[in-house]
Amino acid sequence: MYSAAGGVGILANRIAKKLGAFTVGTIGTSAKIDFLKKEGYDRQIVRSSRFKKDLQESLSGRELDLVLECIGGKIFQESYDVMTPMGKMIVYGAAEMMGEGSGVNWLRLAYKYFSRPKLDPMRMISDNKAIMGFNLIWLYEKVEKLTKHLNGLVKLNISPPHIGKTFPLEMTKL
Repeated sequence: MYSAAGGVGILANRIAKKLGAFTVGTIGTSAKIDFLKKEGYDRQIVRSSRFKKDLQESLSGRELDLVLECIGGKIFQESYDVMTPMGKMIVYGAAEMMGEGSGVNWLRLAYKYFSRPKLDPMRMISDNKAIMGFNLIWLYEKVEKLTKHLNGLVKLNISPPHIGKTFPLEMTKL
């Protein structure tokens, strides 16, 4: 799980652990390692220039069957490279394209967009790997399907979400 200390990463890990999976969480800073341990991740990786090697080592000989990818760029490519044949990658974001802060650096964004990894579908066939994009917005109007999935989550009896910080309503822009 990438951005493992965020909302999606935490919930995905909790679901995976309920299903008996070995989980590896990646984070951008070592300050979050203890939090990931508390959340039950089997291994924790701080993203760095040696990400691919760290990912391989964290698996301790296991295969990388599923990647929940929201970073993009080099992390995306290196994860694909490590993923086992018949492995699946679900892409739900591209955080690497955006910089720090709330503003958009259009030049950086354009560079990241045009230099992003590109995969050859013919290579994917021989690699026997799958990549899927996911955006929850496409389920909003599919109430029956969404209800089925939510009921499945309820049955897993997952603990409530972690609330890392709260803000007064006055801080919002309406």
